[in-house]
Amino acid sequence: MNKSIIIAVMGFAALFISGCKGGTVQENNMVELSREEIKSLPFSELFKAIEPKDIPESVFTLVGEDFSVLTAGSPSHYNSMVAGWGGWGILFNNPVVFSMLRSNRYTLELMRKEQTYTMKFFDIEFRDDIMLFGMSSGRDSDDKMRNTQLTAVQTPAGNMVFKEAKLIIECKLIQVTTVSPYDFLVEANRQFVVDAHAETNDFHKMVYGAITNVWIRK
Repeated sequence: MNKSIIIAVMGFAALFISGCKGGTVQENNMVELSREEIKSLPFSELFKAIEPKDIPESVFTLVGEDFSVLTAGSPSHYNSMVAGWGGWGILFNNPVVFSMLRSNRYTLELMRKEQTYTMKFFDIEFRDDIMLFGMSSGRDSDDKMRNTQLTAVQTPAGNMVFKEAKLIIECKLIQVTTVSPYDFLVEANRQFVVDAHAETNDFHKMVYGAITNVWIRK
């Protein structure tokens, strides 16, 4: 057999074997796992730590299109919500995330209580799962957290996340400020926060968290 053909066959075999452990190999050489495989693996085998500056995807896609899931609380009681506004950058010379949240969010209440929270992002196949976190409040019932098909797990730092996430940002709460309608220079934006105030009797909150850890799927 031609030597070049032998090398090509051996290379293909090596690639095939490396991808046989739980799933198939994608074009970027990452292993695509099934839901059952994800549920069965520990956190350490699913995620690796990276620096905030090395987050591989655009914040505009992650927040604006994929949406983020904010989670706060303890293993015995935690709550998640969907957030479509926010991002990350530098504040006081440190990497931070920020979100604009309605003042009556129960997850925000837990964020203030625990002083830590997580921001997570998921592949499109989990869109229906995460959108359920925005269908009801966790203040009166934890049904949405009990009934989710996502798999809750603690990070090494003890924060609550889900194994199915593709990106996890752990945060320490550093600031919660109240927006003022008089600070908005665009009338439509000002009216939005005024209308929200009519529903909650309080204005939106700008929430800032110092990034303590970033994890991406292996």
